[in-house]
Amino acid sequence: MKLARPFYQLPILFEVARLQAEVAALPGEAWAPHPDGVPGNSAARLITVDGEESDAHTGQMLPTRWLAQMPYLRQVLAGFGVVWSRSRLMRLAPGTGVPEHADINYHWHNRVRLHIPVFTRPEVTFHCDGQTVHMAPGEAWIFDNWRRHHVDNAGDADRIHLVADTTGTAAFWQFACAPPLPRESWPTARWDPSADPALLTERGWRAAIMPAAEVQLLIEDLCAELTGSGEVPDLRARIARFARLLESFVLDWRQLCVLHGTGGDAKPEFKRLAERLHQTAKPLAEGLVMRTNQASALLVLEKRVLLQLVPD
Repeated sequence: MKLARPFYQLPILFEVARLQAEVAALPGEAWAPHPDGVPGNSAARLITVDGEESDAHTGQMLPTRWLAQMPYLRQVLAGFGVVWSRSRLMRLAPGTGVPEHADINYHWHNRVRLHIPVFTRPEVTFHCDGQTVHMAPGEAWIFDNWRRHHVDNAGDADRIHLVADTTGTAAFWQFACAPPLPRESWPTARWDPSADPALLTERGWRAAIMPAAEVQLLIEDLCAELTGSGEVPDLRARIARFARLLESFVLDWRQLCVLHGTGGDAKPEFKRLAERLHQTAKPLAEGLVMRTNQASALLVLEKRVLLQLVPD
């Protein structure tokens, strides 16, 4: 999700010792390698599709058996009053990190990632769009993952963060983005041994065909960021042609939606229109990138729009 600045620290603290005790109690089998095989990266899955050992983004999100063993961590998540998507404990081994990247997939268009450090050292640094922070144990942070970012663990111990995805409520965003308060006034969310709150989790339902209004929103967001990578001849004209192609696609997609609805009828017609856009866009998008993170315009179009138009 795009934010006004790279980092926001939320004005709340958590009981570090309790968090650490629950995480340390997890068995070795709870930890799985990074789905892309990034060295030194592993995770314990807490909220997943159907509560299973999965890294999927879409489906009925439910707590896993590991989260069921962590009552304070459940209280921490429930206390934000938001609906949670995929959530994990993410571990970085000493001397490793997360390579620089930007999150351009559809999942991230309307979601932000909350970080609550559990085990960390001052040598662990989080970098986003030229700014660097150390997230200390028991703090809460969000960041703009549309911008380029990376993490370094230069310490001699594992770094483990609670990492949870959400779209957030109005109250959450007012809390997260309000003017900073003095740290001494921040509350600490205490462990309550009598509490067992229910978690709100994403249902993950999506229309068989992406509605035209959402397609228009995604395309307008993409077009607003178009620029060139290096020296691109006739850059303004290239951007204008590419934008016109996308705007024309939105109009044709809307016509198919009003003709057939979004329930799944006439899927082949929708898929043919999407494929025509893909093929026509390839030469026009050459050299075009996103202004904020330099991601390829064609890649963003593919991952954020085309792959989502007619979900399998």
